[in-house]
Amino acid sequence: MAPTSRSTHPAEAMWEAFDQFKAGFDKRVGTRMGRGDVRSAVLVLLVDKPMHGYQVIREIEEHTEGRWKPSAGSVYPTLQLLADEGLVTAAMDNDRKIYSLTDEGREAAADATAPWSTEDASEPKEPSRVGAMSKAGFDLAQAVAEAARGCDAEQQDQVTKVLKDARRKVYSILAKG
Repeated sequence: MAPTSRSTHPAEAMWEAFDQFKAGFDKRVGTRMGRGDVRSAVLVLLVDKPMHGYQVIREIEEHTEGRWKPSAGSVYPTLQLLADEGLVTAAMDNDRKIYSLTDEGREAAADATAPWSTEDASEPKEPSRVGAMSKAGFDLAQAVAEAARGCDAEQQDQVTKVLKDARRKVYSILAKG
């Protein structure tokens, strides 16, 4: 594979290619929600407490265990639309707009269903192929890439030992299954 930037070391080019692949992967993984799901999620979350837009994004990500992190480009317009409809009010606090439900908003929230609670509870959750384990693998690979770029020889030996041990442990788990 040809280097993708100014790097001259083949390992650097490989890690840069991996970083580019991971960036594309990060954009594609996770559950895609429908258009009304952001609206429902915002209404449900604001029942608990007033929040600013970034808090809403973080709360959704937390409630879905990282499977869904809506973009600011979907959350902020939804908050504005809810304000235009009279379902939320916005007040400035430390240069941030904090959104709260109005009485009408509370009524709408009572009819809303949290998108993360619509999964059929009678069926066991089946992890997706690009679920928590894949994310953990990519996160580990990213840490290894950072170590390859910034470690001295002794630290690289330590990281290599940890990786070899992890590989052995994974194969041990597979052998038991």
